Amino acid sequence: MPRPKRERLICNPPQMQGFRPFGIPMDKIETVTLTFDEYESINLLDYKLMNQEQAAEKMNVSRPTLTRIYESARRTIANAFIEGKAIVIAGGNVYFEQDWFRCKKCFKLINGAENHIKCKGCTAFGTDELVQLNHKKDE
Repeated sequence: MPRPKRERLICNPPQMQGFRPFGIPMDKIETVTLTFDEYESINLLDYKLMNQEQAAEKMNVSRPTLTRIYESARRTIANAFIEGKAIVIAGGNVYFEQDWFRCKKCFKLINGAENHIKCKGCTAFGTDELVQLNHKKDE
């Protein structure tokens, strides 16, 4: 029986929920899923230019595990680019350093429900329009 997967630490969720290719009719576009931990590996290694040791420590995983996550992310992105598929960023066995929410109406990211203020384009205001993206790890 395999060992259960450890939750991976994500500092911030992505600002967007995914990407779509241009030049393909919307009803013909297939999707692939890039998990939050795969997104974070791309963020830390390719965008923030951390080495694998630093990124693995930041995500609270071993370096070989980070390498597997990163390779999976690269395959997913390559599949989307080559085959013209949309990328949806969601899921994975992750937790955030802080509670993160997204407004259902304007899709704005909010760090903690207590920091929620009325969005510029939103007509209603309250916690009903917030979707919690994930949970903080209970220490």
